[in-house]
Amino acid sequence: MTTTAPIADVVAHRAYLVRFAMRRLRDPMLAEDAVHDVFEAVLSGRATFAGRAALRSWLTAVLKHKIVDAMRRSPLHESLDETDEAGGPGHDVACPLPGPEEVVEQRELLERALAGIEALPAGLRDAIRLRVIEERSAESACRELGISEENLFVRVHRARKRLLS
Repeated sequence: MTTTAPIADVVAHRAYLVRFAMRRLRDPMLAEDAVHDVFEAVLSGRATFAGRAALRSWLTAVLKHKIVDAMRRSPLHESLDETDEAGGPGHDVACPLPGPEEVVEQRELLERALAGIEALPAGLRDAIRLRVIEERSAESACRELGISEENLFVRVHRARKRLLS
C-alpha cells in the first residue's frame, strides 16, 4: 500500500534535508534545488511513501537520488566511473601532492641544503639562519647578531652565493 505523506510532515524535515544536501553538494543553491526536487516529487506523486521506514529516512533516500542526479548534471562533478584506458574522465586526474619519489628527492635536497648551511662560517651561518630560515625581521636579526642592517644583507648575500656555488 502506498500513500502520499502529508505535506506538513514532509516540510517539517526541510532543514534537515537541506543540511544533508549541503554536506554532499557543498553548494547552497544546488542543495536547495535538490530538496525542492524532493518536495516536488512527493507532491506530484512520483515518489510515494509506503510506510515501511520512518518518513525522514524515506525522504533522505529520495534526496540521495536527487543529489546523484544533480551531480550528474553539474559540469563540476565529473564521473570517475568510466575506466576507459585511452582518456576517460578519470584518466587525467592527478594528485596535487608529490609522489613518493618526489618526497624522497625533496628530503635529500633539504638535507644537502641544511648541511651546506651548517658548513658555512659562523657569521654567515647565523645571518642566513635568522633572516631566511627563521624569517626574522632585519631589525631583530641585526639586534641579535650585533651588526648593522647593511652588514646583515652582505652576510646573507655571501651565504647564498656560497650555497649556490
